[in-house]
Amino acid sequence: MAELLETYACVPSTERGRGILISGDPKSDSIIYCNGRGVIIRRLGAPMDVTIYGEHSHQTTVARFSPNGEWVASADISGVVRIWGRYGDRALKNEFRVLSGRIDDLQWSPDCQRIVASGDGKGKSFVRAFMWDSGTNVGEFDGHSKRVLSCDFKPTRPFRIVTCGEDFILNFYEGPPFKFKHSHRDHSNFINCVRYSPDGTKFITVSSDKKGIIFDGKSGNKIGELSMEEGHKGSIYAVSWSPNSKQVLTVSADKTAKVWDILDNGNGKLNCTLACPISGGVEDMQVGCLWHGDYLVTVSLGGMICVFLASDPKKHPTPFSGHLKSINSLACLFQSGQRTILTTSYDGVIVRWIPGIGFGGKIHRKERTQIKCFSATEGEILTSGFDNKVHRLPLNDSCCGEAEPVDVGFQPNNLHFILKCPDLALVSTDSGIILLQNTKVVSSVNLGYAATASAVSPDGSEAIVGSQDGKLHIYAIEGDILKEEAVLEKHRGAITVIQYSPDASMFASADANREAVVWDRASQEVKLKNMLYHSARINCLAWSPDSRMVATGSLDTCVIVYEVDKPASNRLTIKGTHMGGVYGLAFCDENSIVSAGEDACARVWRLVQQ
Repeated sequence: MAELLETYACVPSTERGRGILISGDPKSDSIIYCNGRGVIIRRLGAPMDVTIYGEHSHQTTVARFSPNGEWVASADISGVVRIWGRYGDRALKNEFRVLSGRIDDLQWSPDCQRIVASGDGKGKSFVRAFMWDSGTNVGEFDGHSKRVLSCDFKPTRPFRIVTCGEDFILNFYEGPPFKFKHSHRDHSNFINCVRYSPDGTKFITVSSDKKGIIFDGKSGNKIGELSMEEGHKGSIYAVSWSPNSKQVLTVSADKTAKVWDILDNGNGKLNCTLACPISGGVEDMQVGCLWHGDYLVTVSLGGMICVFLASDPKKHPTPFSGHLKSINSLACLFQSGQRTILTTSYDGVIVRWIPGIGFGGKIHRKERTQIKCFSATEGEILTSGFDNKVHRLPLNDSCCGEAEPVDVGFQPNNLHFILKCPDLALVSTDSGIILLQNTKVVSSVNLGYAATASAVSPDGSEAIVGSQDGKLHIYAIEGDILKEEAVLEKHRGAITVIQYSPDASMFASADANREAVVWDRASQEVKLKNMLYHSARINCLAWSPDSRMVATGSLDTCVIVYEVDKPASNRLTIKGTHMGGVYGLAFCDENSIVSAGEDACARVWRLVQQ
């Protein structure tokens, strides 16, 4: 059996020019946000304490805890709201199709009986309020002509609902049943967010016109504005109230987050500007925020989450980040005597994780090119994207040195360092093999068949190339010449991955027809067969450091661990490892394995022998 030790979570999905919504659990220090089809719950005090809900069939957009903390309502781009249990097996209470398009915001009523949702109705209704248990409508929401970006429920009686969006209009509704009362046209651009204060006496709107306006909570009349003199210089994307309803936190495209004091006359005066870390690009734009207890949380366009303390906002924040997009490769290595896990995603992000600590920073490259293939040693990395270039870069703690890219003539599909000859690297493409010495091409071989995977032995004396027809071609490497020695046939699908064991006595191969095979290197005979327990293509495999176990990761979301000296039926299966499939796998040590996948998360598992 396998026990989950740590989860290195993804960060909230962001979109340029739009705010994002994160919300907090009223009973704990947990926050909730969305990425891909997943809804992620994580504790601010322990960022590796992560729960992921993956039952939506479309990309999720917003999720909120109920006021009693027992339920979660989450919505997606198809207009569906799912209501599910926060604890236990996260049982589904109800599922409703609320709008005909994307849902951008939702909010619970304070008695947990009603939910209001807003978004894009594709020309029909843009807002809907309904009973949480039956889905029955509880009002008519006229008055909007375009997508409604935000909505909120007054947290005290008498109940009110406020909505705002791309038509520059703020609408105010009384109920239940809710009816249109009046509207305001005080903003001159998209109104990105509206939020009631916890005591229900006021609500605030923020807009792309750089203004924040405060209204009376009961009547809906305008009572004040945030000061423009010391205000934001860009669009304001999100706002959040302090628990005592006397301050607000705002974030903006001008890359700043500001705390405002709300005065008795209803106007807002700047209290302080938070020092968010700056890397120098558009990814520093602040797009989401949350005031949760003593925590001030900000989220940047690049996915950096910064946690400030409300009691000491001048103190340097606790930053943590991760991947925005799905992880496509993974490497486990030692850096400065410390075990380190590197993960990459196709958008060019390389993240370093430290077991027991979590996020260890991003690896910065001068040119942030896309990453399709990746290989790493203690002091160097090899990357290639969707062009013909291979980048070989020296690796320091948090950044890469500079080096000229090597044009290999074709798009690479595998990259390998030759461990015993560190200046040599093997690159395979769809039609051939290229040997690199530092940043020079020393040998290029046209294979004459469609190559889909490759591997090179640790001593650099042998290479294996897998083909589209399922054959394994073994080559001897003599200097810079490749000489074909044997062809092995066992697979019935295109080879997807090949890897030598650490002691170099065996190698394992896997194919798109869900089969893996362990071969004895000396005799070139099958050592472990019938490894046919996946239900979809195998994407990755890994050997344990003692060469005793081999693990496979598949599109079917499972990881299966086999012991080489036992029949394949004595396997250990980790089900539902990553929503959408497993794309990276490595052993940390003899008893723990790290996996990564489509859900943009990485997980460390301890293998417990039965």
